[in-house]
Amino acid sequence: MNPAHNVQDLVKSYYGKRLKRSEDLQTDVSCSLKCGPLSKSACDAMALIHPEVSSRYFGCGLVIPESLGGCHVLDLGSGSGRDCFILSKLVGPLGRVTGVDMTDELIQVSRKYVSYHQEKFGYKETNTDFVQGYIEKLGEAGIQYNSYDLLVSNCVICLCLDKKAVFEEAHRVLKEGGEMYFSDMYASEPVDEELKKDARLWGEGLAGALYWKDLIRLVKSVGFSTPYLVTASHINIQTPELLRQTGNVRYASGTYRFFKLPAERDEGRELVTYKGTVSDHLQELHFDSVHSFKKDKPVEVDGELAMVLKISRFASHFITEPAKRGEAPLKDEPQQCCHLNPFLLADTLGSSIQQCSKAQKATLCGNKTEEASKRPVVEG
Repeated sequence: MNPAHNVQDLVKSYYGKRLKRSEDLQTDVSCSLKCGPLSKSACDAMALIHPEVSSRYFGCGLVIPESLGGCHVLDLGSGSGRDCFILSKLVGPLGRVTGVDMTDELIQVSRKYVSYHQEKFGYKETNTDFVQGYIEKLGEAGIQYNSYDLLVSNCVICLCLDKKAVFEEAHRVLKEGGEMYFSDMYASEPVDEELKKDARLWGEGLAGALYWKDLIRLVKSVGFSTPYLVTASHINIQTPELLRQTGNVRYASGTYRFFKLPAERDEGRELVTYKGTVSDHLQELHFDSVHSFKKDKPVEVDGELAMVLKISRFASHFITEPAKRGEAPLKDEPQQCCHLNPFLLADTLGSSIQQCSKAQKATLCGNKTEEASKRPVVEG
C-alpha cells in the first residue's frame, strides 16, 4: 500500500473522528507564540468568528501577513476554516479566500458557516469557499495554477508525507510575485524512521516535522526565493512517553515566508524606502526577524529582497532604486544572529513570548500576558 495514503488516512481519522475540539489533543504538546499582539484589523475579524469554528482550531502559529486588501488567498489544510474566515475579512469584498482540506468532518464545519461570516462581515456576496482535496494534488482538486497572490498554511505540512509535492504544487498555483506564508512544526535534526511508524506522533505533527535545514533546501529546489523567518518559538513536550520516543529531537514552531520570483533576477543591491502605507503598519513594517522598514528611511537590501518588494503585493508600498557606491544609507543589518534557524530565533525571543497550547483559547489580541508559563523547554 502507498505509504502516503496510509498517512493521509491516519491523519483524516485523527482530525475528523478522534478530535472533536482543540482540547482533545492527547499529547500535551504546547507551543509558544510570539508575544506581539495581532493587528487591530485581525483582532476585529477574530472576534467575529463563530465559536464552533474556533473550537476546532489546531494550528501552531499565526498566518496573517500584511497588505491583504483584494488578494486571492489559498489556505492549505484549512481545517474548520478559522484562518480562512479571518483572512476573508481582511482581503475585503474584492478579495477571495479558498480553503483546501482532505477531512470530511472539517470541510463540513467550514462550509456550514460560510453564510454566517458573510453576514457578520457585511458582504453582499460571500468571498470564501472550501474545496475537499489533497494539498499534494491541488490541480486534481480543481485549484487553478498561476492564480493566487498568497498561500497560507497552519501546522499542516508536518502532517504530509510528501512535502516536496506540497511545495511544488504551491509554486504552481501562485502568481509570479506571489507569497507562501505559513507556520509549521520543525525538528532540530532529521526525524528517525521509527518515529514515523507511530500513529499518535503523526497525528500530533511530531513524526512528520521537517528538519528545518531541509526546508531551506526544499523550497529553493522547487523555485522559490530564499525563505525569510518571521517568528519562532520552542515546542514543549510534557508527556514522559513522548519524551522517551522523541529522544534528542527538539521541536520548534516557525513562521516562514517566501516568494515566487522570475527565473532571471537582478543580484545588485538596492535602496528601498517604505512609504508607510500598509494599514496597521503606518510607521514601521516588520517584514521578518531581521528586516524592519521604518517609514521614509532608506535601507540597502540584497537583490533578491529588492526583487520581492518590487514585484509582490508590496510593490506600491516601497520606492526602490539602485544603491550608489560611496553613499552610506541605513544598512540591512540583521537584528538577531538567528537568520533562518527557528531554534536560535526562539532562544532570542524566549524572554518576550507567551506560552500557549494548541488546545487552549489563546488571547492574541490586546495586552501581553503577565508571565509566560514556568514550565521549561525540554531540550531532548
